[in-house]
Amino acid sequence: MAVVVVESPAKAKTINKYLGSDYTVLASYGHVRDLPPKDGSVDTDDEFAMKWEVAADSKKHIRAITDALKTDDTLILATDPDREGEAISWHLQEALASSLKKGKTIRRVTFNAITKAAVLEAMANPRDIDAPLVEAYLARRALDYLVGFNLSPVLWRKLPGAKSAGRVQSVCLRLIVEREMEIEAFRAREYWSVKAGLLTPRGAEFDARLTVLGGKKLDRYDIATAEAAELAVQAVTSRDLKVQSVEAKPATRNPSAPFMTSTLQQEASRKFGMGAKVCMSTAQRLYEAGHITYMRTDGIDMAPEAVMEARDEIKRRFGNDYVPPSPRMYKNKAKNAQEAHECIRPTDMAASPEKLRLEADQRKLYDLIWKRTLASQMAAARFERTTVDVGSDDGQVVLRATGQVVVFDGFIAIYEEGRDDDGEDDGRLPQITQGEAAKKQSVTPEQHFTQPPPRYTEATLVKRMEELGIGRPSTYASVLTTIQDREYVRKDKNRLFPEDKGRLVTAFLTNYFKRYVEYDFTADLEAELDDVSAGDRNYKEVLARFWRDFSAAIAETADLRIGEVLTTIDDFLAPHLYPAREDGSDPRVCPVCHEGRLNLKTSRGGGAFIGCGNYPECRYTRPISVAGDGEAVGERVLGEDPAGVPVWLKTGRFGPYVQKGEATEDVPKPPRASLPKGWSPANMDLERALRLLDLPRPIGPHPEDGELVEAGIGRFGPYVKHGSKYANLPDVEEVFEIGMNRAVEVLAQKVVRGRAAAAEPLRQLGDHPDGGALSVMAGRYGPYVKWEKVNATLPKELAPETITLEEALVLVNEKAAKGGKKKAAPKKAAAKKPAAKKPAAKKTAAKKAATTKTAAEKAPAAKKPAAKKAPAKPKAEKPSED
Repeated sequence: MAVVVVESPAKAKTINKYLGSDYTVLASYGHVRDLPPKDGSVDTDDEFAMKWEVAADSKKHIRAITDALKTDDTLILATDPDREGEAISWHLQEALASSLKKGKTIRRVTFNAITKAAVLEAMANPRDIDAPLVEAYLARRALDYLVGFNLSPVLWRKLPGAKSAGRVQSVCLRLIVEREMEIEAFRAREYWSVKAGLLTPRGAEFDARLTVLGGKKLDRYDIATAEAAELAVQAVTSRDLKVQSVEAKPATRNPSAPFMTSTLQQEASRKFGMGAKVCMSTAQRLYEAGHITYMRTDGIDMAPEAVMEARDEIKRRFGNDYVPPSPRMYKNKAKNAQEAHECIRPTDMAASPEKLRLEADQRKLYDLIWKRTLASQMAAARFERTTVDVGSDDGQVVLRATGQVVVFDGFIAIYEEGRDDDGEDDGRLPQITQGEAAKKQSVTPEQHFTQPPPRYTEATLVKRMEELGIGRPSTYASVLTTIQDREYVRKDKNRLFPEDKGRLVTAFLTNYFKRYVEYDFTADLEAELDDVSAGDRNYKEVLARFWRDFSAAIAETADLRIGEVLTTIDDFLAPHLYPAREDGSDPRVCPVCHEGRLNLKTSRGGGAFIGCGNYPECRYTRPISVAGDGEAVGERVLGEDPAGVPVWLKTGRFGPYVQKGEATEDVPKPPRASLPKGWSPANMDLERALRLLDLPRPIGPHPEDGELVEAGIGRFGPYVKHGSKYANLPDVEEVFEIGMNRAVEVLAQKVVRGRAAAAEPLRQLGDHPDGGALSVMAGRYGPYVKWEKVNATLPKELAPETITLEEALVLVNEKAAKGGKKKAAPKKAAAKKPAAKKPAAKKTAAKKAATTKTAAEKAPAAKKPAAKKAPAKPKAEKPSED
C-alpha cells in the first residue's frame, strides 16, 4: 500500500474514489511549515538560510501521515501542479524526513485535472520534486519576508496608523491611489454633437449624426459651445438632404481564447460582480470535485483530446455549421512556463451545468467556464455593417448613420464576452437607397462632457497588473484581499476606492522607497523569479542583489523624524487634502481663525487628521477626507440652551459633532454628540443639536415590567433599549419620534428574529462525524460555524458563501479542543466535590470554583493559566506573497 498526500480533504475524497483500497489518501490542509513571524527567520548573514516551523494546526496532520507510513512503504506527494503545490510537497518531505529514513520510497505526481484517467496516468509516471520550482518558491517567500518584516516596522514608526507593506501589494495599492489622483485632477471639457431623426420615402425612421459642417470634417471638440451647436442645427435644418452613399461591408468576429486565471477573474467580476477571492475559492472547489482543470494557470492552450471533445459537443448541440473547418489553436502567452498549465476548462465537455449537482456560485462559474470553452472552438460570427451618408447638395453638411446585422451568430449562440466600458452596439438600419431624399423629423443638439478615467474594479485591476507584469496567477486574489483587509482600499459598488490610510502609505513609499513601488522594478523582479523557476538563475544571487540595495534604503530612513515625514506627505497629497475653494481663497488657511495654516497631524491613537497650525489658540481639526462643504462649515455657535450655555458645531478628527459649552477644569469633557450618518453640518441648527445632546431619549416604562424603555444612537446606529435588550431602528429620525407602542413592537420583533435566526442558518453544511448538524450562522460580530454548543468564528479568508464542510470541521474541532469541550453529555451531579468551607461572603465564588474544577477534571489535560504578560509591541503581520 501507498500513502498519498494532497492539500485538502475535498481533493482527497475525490482521488480516493479513483485509487481504491490499495491507497491511503490523506490531506495536509495546505502548507505544513512556514517562516515564524519574528526577526531572524531569514538569516541574511548566512546565505539567506531560512528557519522553518511546523504550524501548531499542522502537527496533527503530520502525525497522521507519520502513523500511516508505519505500515506503508511508499509516500506519494500529489499536491497541485504549480509552484505552491511543489513547495507543499517539499515541505512535507522535509517535515517527514525522520519517518522516511528506513527504506521508504518518495514519489511526486501531478495532474492537471482530477479525473480517473488523469490520476491513474500520473500514478504511472512519478517524478522527483522539481528543485528549480522549489527554489523559486524559496526566493519569493524570502523576499516577501524581507520586505514585510523590515519595511512594515519603518511604517509603524514613521507613519502612525499604517499596518504593513508588501512587495506586490504596495505596487497594486499605488495603481489605485494614482488612478484616484487622476480623477481628482481631471477637469471636464464641454463639447456638443448634433443628432437628426430622419425618414425614408417609405416612412422608415433612422438616426444620423452630423460629421461634416461647412464642408469640413468635424473632430470631437469642434462644436465647443451651445451657441456653436445652435448654428450647426440651423445649418442642417435650412438644407434639403438626400442619401449620398450606402456602403455595406461584411465583418467577422472571432471568439475569445479559453480562460486562464486572470481572464476568469475578470469575467466573473464583470458578469457576476464576483471578487477575485470568491472566484478562486469557487474554482478551487470545482477543481477538487473533478469538474474543471487546474485553475491557477497562465496558459490558454487546450489538450488535443479536449479540443476534439469540444468540437464533437458543438456539432451535437448546434450542427456542422458551427464547427470551424480546423481546430482553433491559441498561442500560450505565459510569462512563466512553469505556470503555463493548460487553460481552465471542463473535464467533460458534455457535462452541461444542468447535469451537475452544484451550489449556486459553483453553478454560475462552471456555466461561464463551460460556455467560454465551447465558444473558443466555434465558428466566427458574421455581420454585415452598413454606413449611410446623408448630405446637402452644396456639401456643407453631411450626417452619418451606421448599423449592423448578424448574418450568422456562430459562437455568439452560446457566449459573448463582457466589457468594462458601456459602449453601444449599432442597431439595424431600414432599407435605404442611394439618391433618395431623407426627410428631417428632428434636429437636436446634445451636450457632452469628457469623463475622468474610471476607477478600477477587481477585473480591470487584475488586467492592468497583468499588462504591467506585476503578480502571477497564484497572487492576484491574495493581493486584492490583503489591501482590502488592511483597510487601505474599500470596495463600493464593485469599484475600488483608496482610503486615507492607503494614500498615506503610498505617499510615504513613493517618497522614501520609490524604487520598490515602481512598476518596471517589480515586473523585472518577477521576471527574475520566473528565470529561477526555469532553472536559469541562482535564487540566492537574486536575494543578495535585492537585499544589498533594500537594506541600504531601510538604513537611510533611520534618522527620519515623524514631523519631517508628515511634511513630505502633506506636500505630496496637497491637491487631495486641500482642494481649491469656490471663492478662490487659499485652501490651507484655517476656516475658523483665518490665521493659521492647515497641515497634516497625527493623533495619540495612531490616526492622521488635518489641524490648524495655530494650536492651541485655535483647535480646529477635521478628518483627512471631508465630503462636500464639510471644511467650510468649521466651528460655529448654533445658539444657547435654556440655561444660557452655548451650543457649538465643531469638526473633529472623527468628523462633525455638536458640543454643549466649553471644556473647563470643572467640566473637562462637556456633553457632545457626533452627527448621525446622512446629517449635513451645513443644515444643523440649535433644535437638532439639542435633540442630539439629549439622547438617549426616555420613552416610558415598559407595560409588562415597568422597566424604562429608551431610544438612542449607538455604535451600530439608531436603537431602542429595554433593560439589556437592544433593537435596531431603520431610520435615525425615528429615535426622536418613536412612541411606546412602536417601541414594544420593535423589541418584540427583535426577539422573534433572534429565534428565527437560530433556527434558520445561512447555510447547512452537513453532519459532523460525531453527530449533529454543522451550520453557518450570521452573528453580531460576523459569520460563524455552529456545531451543537461549539461556535467557531469564520476567519477573514473564508466566506460564508464558499466555506466547505471539511473546512468547517477543522474550525469547530479546533475550537472544541481549545475549550476542552467534548460532545454534549449529561452532567453527573456526583462528580462535584464539596467546596472548602469559606466565609459566607465568598460562598458563591467557592461554588463556582468547584464547578469549574469539575469541568476541568472532565476535560483532557487542561492547560495551566498563562503568566501575565507585559504589553506587547506591535507584531508584524505575516506577509503573504504580496
